Amino acid sequence: MKEERLDHPAVEAGGPGPQAGHGSRAASKRTSAALPPRTHGGPDADGVPPWDFSTNANACGPCPHAWARVQAAVRRHYPDPTYADLRRRLADWHGVAPQRVLLAASGSEWILRFAAWCARRGLTRLWWPMPGYGDYAHAAHLWGLARASGPAQARAGWLCDPGSPLGQPEEAAAAEALLAAGAQVTLDLAYAPLRLQGEAALTERQRARCWQLHSPNKALGLTGVRAAYVLAPEDAEPGQLAELQALAPSWPVGADGVALLAAWIEPATQRWLQATHATLAQWKAALVQTLEARGWDVTASVTPFVCARPPQPLEAAALRARGVKLRDAASFGLPGWWRLSAQPPQALQALADALDAPAATAPATSRRRPPR
Repeated sequence: MKEERLDHPAVEAGGPGPQAGHGSRAASKRTSAALPPRTHGGPDADGVPPWDFSTNANACGPCPHAWARVQAAVRRHYPDPTYADLRRRLADWHGVAPQRVLLAASGSEWILRFAAWCARRGLTRLWWPMPGYGDYAHAAHLWGLARASGPAQARAGWLCDPGSPLGQPEEAAAAEALLAAGAQVTLDLAYAPLRLQGEAALTERQRARCWQLHSPNKALGLTGVRAAYVLAPEDAEPGQLAELQALAPSWPVGADGVALLAAWIEPATQRWLQATHATLAQWKAALVQTLEARGWDVTASVTPFVCARPPQPLEAAALRARGVKLRDAASFGLPGWWRLSAQPPQALQALADALDAPAATAPATSRRRPPR
C-alpha cells in the first residue's frame, strides 16, 4: 500500500462558498438553489446493498451490548429535554463539567448548527478539510460562508481526525494555524474510535480548545441510530453555550439515541470496540491485497477504510446489480477514486467476483496522473 497523501482539485462538490460581506441571509438565499445534492454511502433507492463497502460503519457490528441497550429503550415517553443524567454521565467519562456537554441529533446536525452559529456571530470565513466530508462545505454554502484562503485566515472551521474519505490524520499544521488565529473549531472525531494505528494529530491541549464532536454510531456498527454529543472548549463562554443550545431543536436525541450514547461509555462496549480492531486490520489488509492484485492504486490510511483507484473506470451500476456498492469519491473532489471499507471475507469474495466480471469496467480511457 502506497504511503502517500492525495492531492485534490481546488474545488470539490460543495467547495468554496460565496464571497463574504453580503450578509448571511442574502447569501444563503442566493446559494441554496445552486447547492448540489449530497452524496452518501449505504442504502439507496435499491435498498440495502448485500455487500456494502460504501459506508464507514464498523463491519464487526452491531456491538451486542449497545444493540441490547437500544432495543430495551423506553419509547413511550419523551426523554428529559435537558438530558441531565446523560450529560452528567458523559461528562464524568470525559472528566469535564456537565455544562460542557451538548447533545446533537447527529454529527451532521451539529455541523449545520455550528455553521448557523458562525453566521449569527459574523464568522464568515471558514476552513474545512479538502477532500473531506461534504456536509462541511454544504453547511457553509447554506449560510453564505466562504472558505478562507488558508487556516490562518479563517475565523472558524472544521477539522476531522482521522478524516474521510482518505482515512488519514488531520494536518497538524492546519490545526495549529486555526487555533493560533483564535478560530472557533469543531473537531470531528467520528473516526477516532476506529483508528487502527498511530496517534491523534492534535494534542490534548489543542483538543481542549475545540468543540469536540463525538458520533459513536459508526464505531458501534449502528449507523441507523442517530445521536451525537459535543464537548465544548474548556474556555467556552456561557453565552456561546446558550446560543448553540438554543439553535438545537427540542429533544434532538430520541430514546434510541439516548440508549446508544449511554451504552457507548460502558466498559462492555469499549471492550468490544477494542477487540474489533485486530479483526478490522486483518480485513483491511485482505481488501488492499485484493485491490492491488487487480492493479488498483491504494492510498495509505489509519482507519478500516481506504481510497483506491482502479486501472480502468468502473461501471458502478454493474457492481450494484451484483449486490456490491462502493463509495464514489468524486463528490469528495477525487474523480476516478473510490472509498472502500474493510468487510468480512464473504463480502470481499463477492467484491472480487464482481470486479473480475467483464461488465465491471468501462472501456479504457486515458488516466489522470496519480495524485501524490
